[in-house]
Amino acid sequence: MAISNNAYILSIDQGTTSTRAILFDKEGCSQHHSQKDFEQIFPHNGWVEHNPETIWKDTVEVCRNALQAEKINFNQIAAIGIANQRETTVVWDRKTGDVVYNAIVWQDRRTSELCKKLHREGLESVVHDKTGLLLDPYFSATKIMWLLENVSGVREKAKRGELAFGTIDTFLLWRLTGGKVHATDATNASRTMLFNIHTQTWDEELLEVFAIPKKLLPEVKDSSADFGVTQKDLFGVEIPIAGIAGDQQAATVGQACFKPGMMKSTYGTGCFMVLNTGEKAFKSKHRLLTTVAYRLNGKVTYALEGSIFVAGAGVQWLRDNAKMIENAAATEEIASSIENTDGLYFVPAFTGLGAPYWDPDARGAIFGITRNNGFKEIVRAMLEAVGYQSLDLMKAMEADGIHKCHALRIDGGMIHNEWLCQFIADMLGVIVERPQESETTALGVAYLAGLQVGLYESLDDIAKTWNIESSFNPTMTAKKRNKLYAGWINAVERVKSKEN
Repeated sequence: MAISNNAYILSIDQGTTSTRAILFDKEGCSQHHSQKDFEQIFPHNGWVEHNPETIWKDTVEVCRNALQAEKINFNQIAAIGIANQRETTVVWDRKTGDVVYNAIVWQDRRTSELCKKLHREGLESVVHDKTGLLLDPYFSATKIMWLLENVSGVREKAKRGELAFGTIDTFLLWRLTGGKVHATDATNASRTMLFNIHTQTWDEELLEVFAIPKKLLPEVKDSSADFGVTQKDLFGVEIPIAGIAGDQQAATVGQACFKPGMMKSTYGTGCFMVLNTGEKAFKSKHRLLTTVAYRLNGKVTYALEGSIFVAGAGVQWLRDNAKMIENAAATEEIASSIENTDGLYFVPAFTGLGAPYWDPDARGAIFGITRNNGFKEIVRAMLEAVGYQSLDLMKAMEADGIHKCHALRIDGGMIHNEWLCQFIADMLGVIVERPQESETTALGVAYLAGLQVGLYESLDDIAKTWNIESSFNPTMTAKKRNKLYAGWINAVERVKSKEN
């Protein structure tokens, strides 16, 4: 396919709290973006849902808005790439396209007891060996089980092949193509707890364990592939959909972490640290995840990942629930205005603890409050928790025998906070690099889509477009770092559930 030099890639970045469309040129520079926040639904304690119809409507709207603002014709779009919140689970009717229930979000913990039961039955090692994941409500499999068991008529329809499952990428792809394509990519498949990352196939034994009909599942393709074309009535023309990746893998590509040992960390709703391990599926002994970084031309590149459930979501809580700040930007000035938290620690385990603890029943807490403390200490402690959790992940990687990286590439909404970037560098003791293009998740799928349609020749071609904007060098003494971190570990121990 011949692509002109003035062609653009349209990236859909469907995240946990917002849906965005971003227009990129061939140099990887964003030209315009459109964004819509959407409602978070909390039916019960630990439950988190999204309305899939809202996500779909917003996706079409932001795509149209992104192009109208720049007065770019849809004919100039070489391809569309889709990045998505991973693990979030949707099931819909193949004939009508109607969803059977709200999307169950990756943060949702309703299947905690089910995971414990499966763990007691000795299935964790089977899951871990095949998928690189742990038995946790975080992943899609037990969410599908819940839908099959708790929504009337769903299991019977699933057995008859009348229903389709997908993570958000698959749901959007189905809608964009008018129901013609039911597919996902290897990165999203690797997060379902049903996909064997070694054979790159849906695993028959796991499907039996979780009692999930194979007819529900999408076809698994490379991250750069022919995913069909959009319906003409959506944008006036048929546009190829040529790249798909889960948000954290997309950010890994957007950060050009193409060599083994390169690492990125995304600070968005949660925090996700991903280390490229190349052709080796490195098995962690310290409860990190082995996952697919990307799959190109049938060749898999693996990664080691640490997942933290609450990063930016903690700042959102400070703003919307605690009413301590008017906006996220205020946290930087507040944190800088005081010398320390005076021993106060905030463990934001709102939906349990992620890596390396994996404790779904832990809950958030603030420790060490005195009469001298106020909202400033709490705000700063929330930011510090992001740095401490990042160190949790890096220490787990080091314990697994991974050599400490020289530099960490960062992205996500929180990296605009200079104070936080410096604190992360201080806690990790490594150089933190912030790229010129901060929208690395959307950029990653733009690169993947561009590869498929010939806008880029290779990963080396893509790597040349990556540029650093700022670097943060560690300045904190090891003594101070160790003292702060010891306080954090003590606080975490106090929120962990008795069963963990």
